[in-house]
Amino acid sequence: MPTSSAPRLGDLERSVMEQLWDLAAQRPEGASVRDVLETLPAERGLAYTTVMTVLDRLSKKGLVTRERDGRAWRYTPAGTRESLTAETMRASLDDVTDRRAALLHFLDGATPEELDDLRAALSEVEQRRG
Repeated sequence: MPTSSAPRLGDLERSVMEQLWDLAAQRPEGASVRDVLETLPAERGLAYTTVMTVLDRLSKKGLVTRERDGRAWRYTPAGTRESLTAETMRASLDDVTDRRAALLHFLDGATPEELDDLRAALSEVEQRRG
């Protein structure tokens, strides 16, 4: 079975990415560790250094970019939610031996609206490819 290079996110990494994506619209210059920490749910009780470590890991995984701002860093998502989801889906399909069976299992659970979205997406891809 092939192994993929797509990053797998833990719960905390996913939460931090969600906050960065939300902050990106308000702060195109990037968000500081403090900015991200302040948007995370307080009940998590996270320390500044924990969020800093998670952002550093995300940077090393190529999921965020960072730029110096004085002594601190400003972080921005390297891609969109949708691009990360697509990369994860592709990696998951690369990890199975029977891709068709995996797709059928996935589609068996799809709603009619999701199937309509899929048909529309397939049509758009076919038009792009000419």
